[in-house]
Amino acid sequence: MPRKALALAVTAAVLLGAGIVVGMLLDNDSGDGGATTTSAPATATAIEAPLSATAGPATIAADCLTAAEIYEDLRPSVVEVVTQAARVAPLGLPQGGQGSGVIIDADGAILTNEHVIDGADAIEVRFADGSTAEAEIAGRDPGNDLAIIRADVPAGSLAAAPLGSSASLRVGDPVLAIGNPFSLEGTLTQGIVSSLGRTFAVGGDTRPIRDMIQTDAPVNPGNSGGPLINCRGEVIGINTLLENPTGDNVNVGIAFAVAIDTVRRSLPDMLADATVQHPWLGIGGREVTPALSNELGLSTDRGVYITVVAADSPAEEAGLRGGFGSETEAAQGTSIPPGGDVIIRVDGRPVESVEELAGYLDQNKAPGDTVELLVSRDGEELSVQATLVEWPS
Repeated sequence: MPRKALALAVTAAVLLGAGIVVGMLLDNDSGDGGATTTSAPATATAIEAPLSATAGPATIAADCLTAAEIYEDLRPSVVEVVTQAARVAPLGLPQGGQGSGVIIDADGAILTNEHVIDGADAIEVRFADGSTAEAEIAGRDPGNDLAIIRADVPAGSLAAAPLGSSASLRVGDPVLAIGNPFSLEGTLTQGIVSSLGRTFAVGGDTRPIRDMIQTDAPVNPGNSGGPLINCRGEVIGINTLLENPTGDNVNVGIAFAVAIDTVRRSLPDMLADATVQHPWLGIGGREVTPALSNELGLSTDRGVYITVVAADSPAEEAGLRGGFGSETEAAQGTSIPPGGDVIIRVDGRPVESVEELAGYLDQNKAPGDTVELLVSRDGEELSVQATLVEWPS
């Protein structure tokens, strides 16, 4: 069951493998052909697991606008992003791709997906009125598949889209998407929030994107980087992935967007033309439950059981132990072996799930920071310090 990202390749669609929960990106880089998708083994859940999400009863707010009103307001803020690369594709055709973007300030800053502009040597932005402008890559957050490009336009000449909040979203809330599927400029589609707190990674070794929004709003190749919008006309996500069980470049009613609250955490660095870095500990883990504790003979029934420690990682340097002896062994394993450490506290804070540990590190730590972990090993508790590094590219 592959998934795809939503950028449309001009010469050919390229499929990039995804891990954790099976997935694919519809990437704009069209010169490498298809790649096989993989699923992370159930015995070695990645450390960047999804944050838990609670959904209340779905209601439509009294201040909701009509779809037509939202389109009229937001269409001028949505652009088509067309890229060209110096390398050539098969048959000697120029390499290039196409996706979407959303204007976030009047001076030319445009938010899109990293995979839309990755590898581009030239970028052209096409506005709703038909005009075009060259653009350059500014800041990036590859770990969350986000990027800022800057269009060469007069200061104050663009219409910026309002950014909302994804924290208050509920399953069942109405949402809309505006983008350029299959190069059909300015297409509007509508749906609901289908789920919250989804987590996906593009490839087995890449950083998972946490807390994604799942929607049934139809999106297709070319929608990547375009806005997911709430019924008040605010951007609450960036459309990024779609479910792709057949391998065809078509929507089947399940798509995913990077939550705007995730975007907001990276915006200051990206707008400062910096590349956002994320901390890496280097473990795979499972939430300790009474059943798992009994199965493995653990001395605690809470915390994060370390299934595997990555080679040359801060976790390995700190002496943390995993149940599996190596990542290869973990990938081939069919059951969880005993012998791993259990992380009970992080910087003095109790940890009861992989989600809590991942969220704490991502929101409170940076590469170079030291984290103190209280672990349970062979019935004893000991303190371990690990110095985090940048998530491997």
